[in-house]
Amino acid sequence: MRLLLITLLVASCAAQVKLPPYTKHTLPNGVTLLLMPRSELPLTTVTAVFRGGAEAEPVAGLASVTAELLERGTPTKSTEQIALAFDSLGATLNTRATDSTVTIATEFLSRDSSAALPLLAELVQQPTFPEDEVKKVLAQYLDAARALRDNPQAALGVAYRRFFYGPGHPYARPLSGDESSLPKITRASIVDFQKRMLVGRNLTVVAIGNFTTSGLLPQLTAAFAALPAGTAYQPIADPGIARAAKPRLLLIDKPDATQTYFFIGQPGIKRGDADQVPLQLVNTLFGGRFTSMLNDELRVNTGLTYGANSRLDLNRLTGGIAISSFTKTETTERTIDLALGLLKKLNETGLAANGLKSAKAYTKGLFPADRLETNEQLTQVLTEIELYGLNRGEIDDLFSKIDSITLERANAVAKARYRTDGLVFVLLGNAAKIRDSVRKYAADFTEMPIAKLGLEP
Repeated sequence: MRLLLITLLVASCAAQVKLPPYTKHTLPNGVTLLLMPRSELPLTTVTAVFRGGAEAEPVAGLASVTAELLERGTPTKSTEQIALAFDSLGATLNTRATDSTVTIATEFLSRDSSAALPLLAELVQQPTFPEDEVKKVLAQYLDAARALRDNPQAALGVAYRRFFYGPGHPYARPLSGDESSLPKITRASIVDFQKRMLVGRNLTVVAIGNFTTSGLLPQLTAAFAALPAGTAYQPIADPGIARAAKPRLLLIDKPDATQTYFFIGQPGIKRGDADQVPLQLVNTLFGGRFTSMLNDELRVNTGLTYGANSRLDLNRLTGGIAISSFTKTETTERTIDLALGLLKKLNETGLAANGLKSAKAYTKGLFPADRLETNEQLTQVLTEIELYGLNRGEIDDLFSKIDSITLERANAVAKARYRTDGLVFVLLGNAAKIRDSVRKYAADFTEMPIAKLGLEP
């Protein structure tokens, strides 16, 4: 039914989606301002996005801890006073770090911009990182890192990134740090990271909402013109991901586990790759939606799992393609065998014409609501365009790119990218019960107790 509705929606929509108009401005200190007026709601969202993120941190978790502490004190306000100031405006405040960014964002009634923007600017430009707050945040992160072992799916995700990307790769580090890295973070290292990375030449401010450019631009300029220009972050070159000569397998032993959670990964692409659109269509059919090859076979037809999917990472650096699912301990081998069989079938047989047509309709039907509806979604789009060096064509030309993908092109991409050699397996479960049966997937076999997760050097 959902697929039918999406198909009807596409048929009723214009041939293309278009990114709403916006303007770009650069301040003398290097700050980039992106302004997109929208009159649908009386709200404005302003997001300060600093380049760098986890890619630029010397120790795992530093970017996330720094982001958290931006709202924990300035020369004139304590943590409680900051919260009260935003609450009094009915405004939201959110901070976070990603692999490539540190962000702090607020949404407020558009009429309150003259009060909300100086508050945001104060947090960006004058964080004091009080020692007691630093200790509090680090303790919270450390508690969360320890609790990870009680959350198998989250623990598996952390272990998979580390094992798949390998030592030294920025994406191998857990964003929130772990028990090995967090004790190394000090107030001095936080201050150093902030002074080095949270500077004008690394900052893009995205403003979307009910305002006029002529009215908001002077306010944004006044708010952020005093930020030190600093030195622009030079992102590391993409190291790529070489396909392994032979499969590798990491088994994480959780003796009390009654289920096995697993990832099966292989090299993918980075954002903006020529194969991006056809690969997204192929992945949609393979495991990117409920009615996919993986979910149909592993959940609907056999009942081996409550869900199975295939994830395509699209970041600044080359990412991976990963099958993920979970099943009862006793059906581990059968479930993985079925997943590998579907991978082999996709590689050798490819898609059918009606399948590709369905993936196109599904993608086009969901895209506007998933990417262009809210201020937050549009902020993400503009951030990605700026961060990855893209242009409006990323949105404006998407539907025509989708329409241009032939069956031959899609199947060529499926054959090249969805392979059965050099796979990386990460499993979490009761090792005593599954060890012998999963050895067949990789001669390069490593086992570790879950108690050691997060304590690796």
